[in-house]
Amino acid sequence: MSSVLPDLPASRTEPDGSAVVRVLSYNVRSLRDDRAALARVIRACAPDLVCVQEAPRFFRWRKHAARLAADSDLVYVTGGATAAGPLILASLRAHVERTADVLLPRTPGLHQRGFATAVVRIGGARLGVLSCHLSMRADERYAQGGLLLDRLAGLGAPHAIAAGDLNDRPGGRTFRRLASHLQDGWATAPWGGEHTTRPGDPPGRIDAIFATGGVEILACGVPQPLPGVTDSDLRAATDHLPVLAAVRVPAT
Repeated sequence: MSSVLPDLPASRTEPDGSAVVRVLSYNVRSLRDDRAALARVIRACAPDLVCVQEAPRFFRWRKHAARLAADSDLVYVTGGATAAGPLILASLRAHVERTADVLLPRTPGLHQRGFATAVVRIGGARLGVLSCHLSMRADERYAQGGLLLDRLAGLGAPHAIAAGDLNDRPGGRTFRRLASHLQDGWATAPWGGEHTTRPGDPPGRIDAIFATGGVEILACGVPQPLPGVTDSDLRAATDHLPVLAAVRVPAT
């Protein structure tokens, strides 16, 4: 007997002020691929918040970030070159209280890494958001995982989401470090696809969405079954598959 995949919950504000929020994490490979396909995927996901990795960082990067936001029916919040690649976009549903871009300690010879962070209010809920792209080197990545946990706690929001390209798999040391302190979206409420490497590449879940304990994760996974998301667009958009989560954030 085949199982029927439940619908991904839609964004909404509940009568008690709590908010159902859609969060998308997406490595866009510096917009070097099919931008129209990328925008179609993002729009089909109808996210309230998007944690982008590998946003443009060099010549006219602000213009490229603004164009990605406009093409996706979203607005730029923070990040890009000022966070060494991570970026946050949002729908008009999100009221942005504050933002901060953080550059992490850099190992000579390796890429500069950083976090894009924001605190937003949606409905009656207040939520910290962190977009990250961790190192490919294991020791540096593990240290960055600790800095991520510290930064998330330091946002001063009652609830928080961290999302991004971890360059690590669930059995890896850094992934396990994060999952021991935060809820791993896919492990908590699997929906859609699991692996975030592009079809044809070795399968693996190296992109993830995490949440602090008070956030209820309703569904999380690669949005392949979502109407409007096509395999051809996923292949053309970038070299990662996106992760989409629906979460319920209590009112504060």
